[in-house]
Amino acid sequence: MPKVLISDKLSPAAVEIFKQKGVEVDLKTGLSEDELIKIIGEYDGLAIRSATKVTPAVLAAAHKLKVVGRAGIGVDNVDVKAATSHGVVVMNTPFGNSVTTAEHAITMMMALARDIPAASASTHAGKWEKNKFMGVEIAGKTLGLIGCGNIGSIVADRAQGLKMKVVSYDPFLSAERAAAINVEKVELDELLKRADFISLHTPMTDSTRNLLDKKNLAKCKKGVRIINCARGGLIVEADLKAAIESGQVAGAALDVFEEEPAKTNPLFGMEQIIATPHLGASTNEAQENVAIQVAEQMAEYLTVGTITNALNMPSVSAEDASRLKPYLDLASRLGSFAGQMTTGGLTKVTIEYEGKVTDLNTKPLSAAALNGLLAPLMEGVNMVNAPVVAKDRNIDVSEVRHDRTAHYKTLMRITVVFDGGTFSISGTLFGDRPRIVALGDVMLEASLGNRMLFISNEDKPGLIGSVGQLLGEAKINIANFNLGRNKEATHAVALIEVDDSVDAKLLEKITNLPNVKDVRLLQF
Repeated sequence: MPKVLISDKLSPAAVEIFKQKGVEVDLKTGLSEDELIKIIGEYDGLAIRSATKVTPAVLAAAHKLKVVGRAGIGVDNVDVKAATSHGVVVMNTPFGNSVTTAEHAITMMMALARDIPAASASTHAGKWEKNKFMGVEIAGKTLGLIGCGNIGSIVADRAQGLKMKVVSYDPFLSAERAAAINVEKVELDELLKRADFISLHTPMTDSTRNLLDKKNLAKCKKGVRIINCARGGLIVEADLKAAIESGQVAGAALDVFEEEPAKTNPLFGMEQIIATPHLGASTNEAQENVAIQVAEQMAEYLTVGTITNALNMPSVSAEDASRLKPYLDLASRLGSFAGQMTTGGLTKVTIEYEGKVTDLNTKPLSAAALNGLLAPLMEGVNMVNAPVVAKDRNIDVSEVRHDRTAHYKTLMRITVVFDGGTFSISGTLFGDRPRIVALGDVMLEASLGNRMLFISNEDKPGLIGSVGQLLGEAKINIANFNLGRNKEATHAVALIEVDDSVDAKLLEKITNLPNVKDVRLLQF
């Protein structure tokens, strides 16, 4: 009988689910890392929320562990890379608390509009300062959503019910999806200029970190009110404090902070700040939902091998997983490449198969490709829910199997259409290793390292030497240098595997070289 440890407080319903499905379960909360390390070797599964830290040391001691299940979305407390290397599946419950988090954002907005917390404290103190707390109506105001995915779209729906105008900045929100949910899609500067209220619902990525800084706060409509129930690092807290003190920002309602638990913070004590201790998912309904979901998912995996909502494994049967593994790796890497090359809202994705791969079950391969494509761009995407996320955003996804003689034993091609362009990438397997064979109309042979420099340029002399010189001066070693050009010899591509990261200044230098059209640093 499989054995699961529940190390954080979960609804009692989770224990009952495990028992009903033939899984032995222990409930031991409040364990230190050392205490967890001492006992984790006894368990096949570990069910957690946000308190337990699943570190490399814990995983090294977890000799029997097969699955970690997170009751919730974020897995910041799980070392997913270490779990993968130990053969441990990491699952989450990506949609169990979406409504609850959206409702918290709406609640925070309304409390901010009417100064509810400060007015309540004043009244409790017997002051009756009726004239001090002059609020604003939200009806007729413009709500700017930074991020309009699963949670953001629910916030939009609720705000429209309150008669607000909703605009959204989300580079990966298609025009069709925006129209379907009655949201006006705008650029970030336009949103900042127009919004009376701004609510953040975007994941933490390199492009969103410190998004609301001094520069962008200065672009906002004077007197704007800001709500953040997403990630603390999206706002530069010192810049927000200065903007409030100057009167540029009227106030902010924050459920998340740069450092948590937030025992001290430069914003604490300001009358214009409403603060809650990361309560976005804290309702009875949400906790019940995620507890039941994680127990069902873990029990199904431990008893019959079904993988659901896994962050580091495809949703396939145990029998198929071994055979599909190299193809899944190829699909995921091609998708990730395409995703990092996409610069606008996705509208269409075509995944094509030729040769030997057409004899396999390509459904998980397409899911892996979509996961690779969407995961860097959207929060909570995995191999199971990637097709659902694409559908919800009105992204037209099609799978094509070609019954024809292929130039390669196996060929997979991903073509994405997005606002402003089209990108296509083709790949094959060399043994069990993924390999690129074409980028659009440019033929080239290239393996995919962990860090690749992509350069698109006019096919004229001098590029190789210039790029090599710049990388050499920066003491960045070149592991592989791959070149290709189109038939007309007008357009060329270089894919350079580098041993070290290329910073923004060096990327700018390469971009400014003669005949260079585009430069990207791609991570895999």
